[in-house]
Amino acid sequence: MSSSRPGLRLTACLLNISEARRKYIVENVAKAALLEKNGQKHHEVSVLNIFSDQDYNRSVITIAASVEELGNSILAACVEAFRSIDMEVQEGIHPCLGAVDLIPIYPLSGVRVEECGAVARSLAENLVERVPGCSVFLFGEADLPEKRSLVQRRKQLGWFTRRDFSALEPDLGVAPARRCGLTGRGKLGICPWALG
Repeated sequence: MSSSRPGLRLTACLLNISEARRKYIVENVAKAALLEKNGQKHHEVSVLNIFSDQDYNRSVITIAASVEELGNSILAACVEAFRSIDMEVQEGIHPCLGAVDLIPIYPLSGVRVEECGAVARSLAENLVERVPGCSVFLFGEADLPEKRSLVQRRKQLGWFTRRDFSALEPDLGVAPARRCGLTGRGKLGICPWALG
């Protein structure tokens, strides 16, 4: 992906998944972000970085794409993560709520934060449609009209307390039966929770 094209509108996502110890799963999630529906490499999507913490058993996959393509790319990666990560056996010292834990979306070039919020909301709707049992908690620009921050949502959801998740009321989807996830950024977001 080249940013030298005039008018290219770039966004990025720091996709947080609850896996770091099985490298092949992390790589498969990253590869899913790069492919179009027909299985061909998408030329307007790049995985810029993968950071994995073995103790946390958590990876952050940095995906950059045009604002028009980012949602589909993240959706493909999330579907692969939900398919591959078994939350019944997941262990790590970092609190996590789901196979996909956090989906912050950021404007990079020529994109407003409100547009990222719209991408996050659309992604949330698609996740609920594609992943049975998915629960989504929005924040920032995706959380309209409240625009609650990630910190506020984490407190509301008992992020660090390992509480009874079935009592939570998601913005989209069903109440989580077990651990779930969050999506967004300081100004936008989604929190997808689904059983892995």
